Amino acid sequence: MKVLLLNGSPHKLGCTYTALCEVANVLNQKNIETEIFYIGTNAISPCRDCRACAKLGKCVINDKVNEFLDKAENADGFIFGSPVHYASASGIIVPFLDRAFFADSLSNKKRFYLKPGAAIISARRAGTTATLDQLNKYFLVSEMPIISSRYWNMVHGWTPEDVKKDEEGLQTMRILGTNMAWFLEMKEFYIKSNHDLPNIENYIYTNFIK
Repeated sequence: MKVLLLNGSPHKLGCTYTALCEVANVLNQKNIETEIFYIGTNAISPCRDCRACAKLGKCVINDKVNEFLDKAENADGFIFGSPVHYASASGIIVPFLDRAFFADSLSNKKRFYLKPGAAIISARRAGTTATLDQLNKYFLVSEMPIISSRYWNMVHGWTPEDVKKDEEGLQTMRILGTNMAWFLEMKEFYIKSNHDLPNIENYIYTNFIK
């Protein structure tokens, strides 16, 4: 089994990365493979709503979004990490996820369907719960079980060294990793016991105009 962790911070080895590593270490101890995917700092174009992804099976803009989608096909779970920028997710992770999830939903590849997900947030001080709610919506619209911890999935600090002193935040990350591993093990057991996943209904789109 494998969990793909997304680093949505402009700082490759910063606070968000430090929190992701805490989760990854627990998953590795449970014999679950992990990979931290760094979005980087190059500009991510927003979704054009061209809907070419319905035919291509990926985004028409060939950048790191498609690289992530390729990896997502073989992932069993996801952790999305972002710092707080102006009380919301980073300016690079939002267009990234918008395009990734839209391309997947229109292509019907179901890269995320019923795969567990969780968001973790890093902040100096505030804006964490608003950012957590924002990222959780990607899971909610994609039929992804959301994995919880003992507290909101967040760490605090200005530097990675600060985060390492946030004992409660790091414990929250470890418990999140433990719960993610448990869910993946239960799902694997369920499937190996010859149980089928739920039937997928076709989309019904309405815009409330009669």
